[in-house]
Amino acid sequence: MKEKILLVDDDTDILSALKMLLVSEGYLVVLTQSPEAALAALQRENVDLALMDLNYSSDTTSGEEGLALIESIRKVDENLPIVVMTGWATIEVAVSTMQNGANDFVQKPWDIDRLIAIIKNQIKLAQSEKNSQKLSQQNKLLQQQVDSEFNGEIIAQSPAMQQTMHVINQVAKSNASVLLTGENGTGKSMFARYIHEHSQRKNANQISVNMGSVTETLFESEMFGHVKGAFTDAKSTRIGRFELADSGTLFLDEIANTPYSQQGKLLRVLEDNEFEKVGSNKTISVDVRLISATNANLTEAVENGEFRKDLLYRINTIVIEIPNLKDRAEDIIPLAESFLVKSAAKQNMKNTLLISDTAKKALCAYDWPGNIRELSHVMERAQILCQKDSISAEDLGLPSQQEKQSTAAVDTLVLAKLADIESAIIDQRLSYFNGNALKAAKSLGLSRSAFYRRLEKIS
Repeated sequence: MKEKILLVDDDTDILSALKMLLVSEGYLVVLTQSPEAALAALQRENVDLALMDLNYSSDTTSGEEGLALIESIRKVDENLPIVVMTGWATIEVAVSTMQNGANDFVQKPWDIDRLIAIIKNQIKLAQSEKNSQKLSQQNKLLQQQVDSEFNGEIIAQSPAMQQTMHVINQVAKSNASVLLTGENGTGKSMFARYIHEHSQRKNANQISVNMGSVTETLFESEMFGHVKGAFTDAKSTRIGRFELADSGTLFLDEIANTPYSQQGKLLRVLEDNEFEKVGSNKTISVDVRLISATNANLTEAVENGEFRKDLLYRINTIVIEIPNLKDRAEDIIPLAESFLVKSAAKQNMKNTLLISDTAKKALCAYDWPGNIRELSHVMERAQILCQKDSISAEDLGLPSQQEKQSTAAVDTLVLAKLADIESAIIDQRLSYFNGNALKAAKSLGLSRSAFYRRLEKIS
């Protein structure tokens, strides 16, 4: 892509000469003849350098117009390279402009070789600085991903996971949008990374965003970035997640939690591959592969008016359901052993503990409502607390069958509808008092008529 240079000078002959020179060097050129026109051009064009005169028709000697223009440019783009052109009698003013924000200056009439060298150098330095800033933000985000508990090889000995991995390996090679579904803790983020690492974009970055943590007010800044001064706390320009993921993969976890008011903006970027930073109307183009994940039923969310139907169609080109751990019985023990190895390394332990037969039976008998995440935590805790060479069932600390039944009963009561709870209580009281409605009503603190009204309601 060719670099674009903004030329600012009120002398049409100078503009024509510079345009001819720069076009011959392979640059694109935007011509303006006043500070006002230059600022307007910056609002609509993405330029790589501004080459500007200091003096214009209303003031041909002091350079004040040029200084004011530099200040205004810096408010629009704090990193844009600015090269000042000046007459031989105003070198001191040119030095002053550098102290006030310009990057370099050339003297009129200019030396062609020096002018081209300055332009190339300033564009290269600016691009290097931008890449450094982008890399810094990427490294911070990638470190957060490295710290995730789900990293390493995929264990898929169970038929359910073998079938899932067959689909994943096929999909990874394409650029299709992927929606990963499944309960919390099934490892959807790990599979998103696997897809990226086995895709054509593996040499670029995968940037992850937990949409549940992106507030409505900060959505645009987080996703698209902002320019300095765009709002009160915007003390510097920020690169958004879409731009950081350019040429790579963008993983939107918990996508069902995207604020409804912002879903249209997300849809627009996914459709057009273009966006504007907050506080700027310059259009930025990106090329990202989208992977999304959710544990919610998005079809129901659409029906309830909580999720846009057109956005769902945009993200669900390929839908992959990640199985629950209880449906992957053959994977439980290999996963547990893998987590022990990782936990031993994390705790700087030389030897990895074995899992006793009784512990294996307990692991396979448990329902794992927290899925892989729960298994990981259980094995890490057992690794730390175990006092012997092998982990026992007691070291696992899993709920007993009696505790599970009690918990299930409580969960049933908590999730039951009010009418069902009321019906159950009335049935219990009538049974207790051998069908005596008066005694049952009295025990519930109800009059006979109120009790019969409830009976009619639930019958």
